[in-house]
Amino acid sequence: MLATKIRTAFVPCSLAEWPTPLDEAPSLAHALGLQALRLKREDKNGGNKVRGLEFLLAGAPPQSVFVTIGGTGSSHCLATARCARARGYRTVVATFPQPDTDASRAVAASIAVTANLVVRASSLVTLPWAVLRAWRAAHHLGRGTPHWIPGGGADPRAVIGHFLATLELASQVDAPPDTIVVPFGTGGTAAGIALGVAWLGWPTDVVAVRVAPRAVANRWRALRLAHKAAALFRRAGIEFSVPRSTLRLRVVDAMGNGYGHPTPEGERARALAAEHDVRLDPTYGAKAFGFLQRTDVSVRRVVFWHTFAWP
Repeated sequence: MLATKIRTAFVPCSLAEWPTPLDEAPSLAHALGLQALRLKREDKNGGNKVRGLEFLLAGAPPQSVFVTIGGTGSSHCLATARCARARGYRTVVATFPQPDTDASRAVAASIAVTANLVVRASSLVTLPWAVLRAWRAAHHLGRGTPHWIPGGGADPRAVIGHFLATLELASQVDAPPDTIVVPFGTGGTAAGIALGVAWLGWPTDVVAVRVAPRAVANRWRALRLAHKAAALFRRAGIEFSVPRSTLRLRVVDAMGNGYGHPTPEGERARALAAEHDVRLDPTYGAKAFGFLQRTDVSVRRVVFWHTFAWP
């Protein structure tokens, strides 16, 4: 079994129990005019970032320090701080301002009490200096050289975790969905899903709904992450062949006025989901879910990747 071979080769640490649920949402599907809607509940196990962190934290020696970056309400920064603490590691995060929402306030408060140090930039312009201060401070918090984790956990090793999540999905469905919809920030989750869909040979369209600036969230970058993850498999001695032409990833824009800024479409989607007991955040989930309400979209059997775990 491929998943077993991957876990044996890369020896990820254990940060959650898998699989995450795949919930049927018939009433919400009816409200959206869909034939079927299922929710892949990554939010139930601490959010989608935990998948990648099992590989990014794996093998680090005791008293290691991890440094990463994100917005003040970054679910990635929070997941990194929480998972590192659970493993006995320390974290330093550099953050940049993002709009104030219920979700970003809750995440920021949790980061403040979970990370060992938060270095706040006053703007994106001063962020490089905040990162430098964070890196220097990390040298005094643990042993050895600090470990860098890219923003959002966008690393080929993390993509492996999301690839495994797609294999997990395959064991939960009787037939491939027509469409998988996923929020698109730094691209690691979308890359893993696209790679998994290609390996499975599914005809499924992977729709990545862009919620971050194009310089970060773009198709080229996501596919590059997927190709690098595939290369890691081969270097580990795992037979793995996925033609480039089979990587199906469609990027649609939903960022609005900027990262973290709620949009009218997203807030309408958020309100509709709430009516059916599905709680979405305004930065990622609501904007991605809004894709399903667009009048120019025709999809029938959908899996929605629910990525955001509320603190």
